[in-house]
Amino acid sequence: MTSMLWWYISSPMSRGSLRGRSSTWTAAGLFLMGADVSGEDYILGVDIGGTEIKIVRVTPEGEVLDVHRIETKENTDDVEVDDWPAYVHMWIDSIQEDYSQRAIVIGISAPGLVASDNRSIAWMQGRMEALQGVDWTEVFELKTIIPVINDAHAALLGECWKGPAAGYRNAIMLTLGTGVGGAILVNGELLQGGIGRAGHLGHICLDAHGEPDIVNTPGSLEDAIGNCTIEKRSGGRFTSTHALVDAHASGDEDATRVWLESVHHLACALVSFINIVDPEVMVLGGGIAGAGDLLLEPLRAEMSKLEWRPHGDAVPIVIASLGDLAGAYGAAYFALLHGKEDE
Repeated sequence: MTSMLWWYISSPMSRGSLRGRSSTWTAAGLFLMGADVSGEDYILGVDIGGTEIKIVRVTPEGEVLDVHRIETKENTDDVEVDDWPAYVHMWIDSIQEDYSQRAIVIGISAPGLVASDNRSIAWMQGRMEALQGVDWTEVFELKTIIPVINDAHAALLGECWKGPAAGYRNAIMLTLGTGVGGAILVNGELLQGGIGRAGHLGHICLDAHGEPDIVNTPGSLEDAIGNCTIEKRSGGRFTSTHALVDAHASGDEDATRVWLESVHHLACALVSFINIVDPEVMVLGGGIAGAGDLLLEPLRAEMSKLEWRPHGDAVPIVIASLGDLAGAYGAAYFALLHGKEDE
């Protein structure tokens, strides 16, 4: 598409307080599959974000039973950030009370660097700092460990479980939005690294003489394509990549120049990742990936010039299919894998 229709906008849902427990956090259960599954084994995948918590209830085979979205109001005085663990606990209990049995396993996805034992977020900056160091297994007072995973890592696991990367053992995912997140799967194993830092692909250097990004990397991929710098990159003309790409699609030459330069930088990063990881597939998610062919066509053209193809085959580049539920899916799958390891 070449109009604003290409941009993904979630449709509005009716919102109401769940059992009247909170005026600040609201929830709307979105029933994706409407069967009554009382008594059926299920997993809960919980993706904790700054503006919304998403909880998916799935079978061990990955069939979605229902989805719950819990909105949080940012910058509010009604909820102290220290209450986050208690609030998450409350909502999960509320969901489980609607069924005849509790989840067989629960997984949690959140921003930040995950502790080596995958029981908590060891490092987190910003307004969600109260989640740092929270051991969710202790919060729920369970004998079964509740594993915790970084949100970008969870998104890749979700796409590898039920998205376009299913069946691949070597994959890379980039989430293109305000910033650029990432995750890497090598030989079927999620690469987390020594302190959970692996996969921060947005913070690679594309210009050794460029300005430092938020982690002091000069000329980073994140600053080359992320929404965080679009106003600067467009000389003040655009405040969102959404608007930039719409202008490009309408034939605006300046917008086209800025957009294609951004795509070129992305291609340079992707060929570097290919040479390091040798993936079988690369998955692009996040709001910018919603541009679809307006992104993929020029990106693939650039890749055809830059990619090393010893056997003549390009590494497939696909768009993520799970949308903003990928992290919750991945958290559920991560919990399932941990549960099998504990058996």
